[in-house]
Amino acid sequence: MQRPPLRQAKTIDNVFNSAYWHLGQQDFTINEIRTKLERKTENQEWIDIVLAKLIENGYLKNNYDFAIRYCELAFSNELGTGAIRRKLQLRGVPVTEIDTAIEQVMDEQKVDAFEMATSRLLSKYDNFYGTNREKVYAQMATKGFSRVEIDHALSQHPERETLRSKLAVKADKADLTTEIIKLFNKGKGETLILQELKQRLIDVSDFEDTLYQLMLTGDIDFYQSCKNELAKKRYDLSDYKEKSKAYAYLSRKGFGSDEIKEAMNPDDD
Repeated sequence: MQRPPLRQAKTIDNVFNSAYWHLGQQDFTINEIRTKLERKTENQEWIDIVLAKLIENGYLKNNYDFAIRYCELAFSNELGTGAIRRKLQLRGVPVTEIDTAIEQVMDEQKVDAFEMATSRLLSKYDNFYGTNREKVYAQMATKGFSRVEIDHALSQHPERETLRSKLAVKADKADLTTEIIKLFNKGKGETLILQELKQRLIDVSDFEDTLYQLMLTGDIDFYQSCKNELAKKRYDLSDYKEKSKAYAYLSRKGFGSDEIKEAMNPDDD
């Protein structure tokens, strides 16, 4: 829904009143108030006069003072420097003034970013059973903490051993039989299936027994699968180089030498 047009200022007093109203709601930067006043009037002279008077009378902070106040509040709320820098930049405060303000407030308040990250993490998580490593890092990064600060905070958490990767959490829920069949149906041989399961952190301690049972029931036949994969290609097996390429292809797919030889020489005894 389109915002209705703002009633334009007819006098400079209208511009002052608009500025006072906005500043009565919350603190704004000079850049933010200028943007709001430019919606009220196209008269830049009026806007400049109003901004100068507001700063002179203490209603509007200059960029540096605004950044100082923002940093004080942010650090008291355990917000890291990355988030402070990002938010102030979005509000039009120059980077040099932001960095100087951060440095000054950290020095005056004896802010320790590592301790602050540790405190925030401890207050947020009693343990990590309901989340994963990637989410924790993303949430802490959003709050302005660096990778090094997050690493330190995790090293201090008494339940750090309960934090696992997204892949590991997913692997816990995986059924080995189902996953083997899925990969087999994609035309993959035994060694490639095992390799992919390990990469996905799935427990493969029962791999051989599970595979044996699937082969007994006929759910898996690597010899036939190897033939099917070879049939999808157009290798000329009467040509030595083509035959070598076919062998290498099937080997990369995870099939064993016996399976490959039978697929390539089906009439051999």
